[in-house]
Amino acid sequence: MSKTISEIKEIARNTIKTEAEMVSKLADYVDDDFAGCVELIYQSKARVVITGVGKSALIAGKIVATLNSTGTPAIFMHAGDAVHGDLGIIQKDDIIICISNSGNTAEIKVLIPFIRMSGNKLIAMVGNRDSYLARQADFIIETTIEKEACPNNLAPTSSTTAQIVMGDALAVSLLECRGFTTSDFAKYHPGGALGKRLYLRVSDLYTLNERPVVTINQDISSTIIEISSKRLGATAVMDGEKLVGMITDGDLRRMIQSGKLFDQVNAGDIMSKNPKTIESESLVVHALEIMRANNITQLLVTDNGEYKGVIHLHDILKEGIL
Repeated sequence: MSKTISEIKEIARNTIKTEAEMVSKLADYVDDDFAGCVELIYQSKARVVITGVGKSALIAGKIVATLNSTGTPAIFMHAGDAVHGDLGIIQKDDIIICISNSGNTAEIKVLIPFIRMSGNKLIAMVGNRDSYLARQADFIIETTIEKEACPNNLAPTSSTTAQIVMGDALAVSLLECRGFTTSDFAKYHPGGALGKRLYLRVSDLYTLNERPVVTINQDISSTIIEISSKRLGATAVMDGEKLVGMITDGDLRRMIQSGKLFDQVNAGDIMSKNPKTIESESLVVHALEIMRANNITQLLVTDNGEYKGVIHLHDILKEGIL
């Protein structure tokens, strides 16, 4: 049966409300066992191996990715594949997290005895404390929910959301224990925009540009040529070795609109004094903040007062930093 627009919106809202309600109760499950899991993993020099079946396997993969990106080495092992050869993934001191809502699936019942025989510590992320998995585990991270968001209370919805949330709680707890910093984050995310915000420096970008410069007494015609040829929309103005100003396309437009003739003024007459500058080792994201705050698109790069070059807004945007 088709649904009206208003009915569809109501279904979606009820789904979100149900899952939010179920997730809000997870805080009651953060107990001594949860803290023990965090301490066990934090003190370990080995890896975390996370396994599951079906939807829980998909959640396991997500938790593995979160742990790896926040400084805890982790790998995924599908429970079904494990009993057909993939158990070789597990090394002597690895810690195993097995994710299952029911804790009683056939694959889990086959897998768990082999894990126990190997002597690895076993953590159960489970929605049923009376299950086979829970009884066999050294620690339990409980993810019990009262109902799924599915109207038939069948499709994994609230239960998988609960698993994700507890996985995040585990990862963030470990992150805090390790004193994981923004620099650490950048190390694990060098290719993404988030990582670039944390490590990319002005010196990585401005050196790719030419270095536009005119003298304070330079005529306007050659100043225009300098700005145009260097293609940065601006130039530094120097008085000897001293940086004294900056001329942008906007300064040239305002000069023309004022009616002044080219032979009546020079660079020093139209430059903006005390231009905004940034040091070469500053983070690019800081350069972007200065540009946004001052509604400008270029910054002169200086080190100890020495003019080095120009960083342009377009340089930053090309790196995906917004």
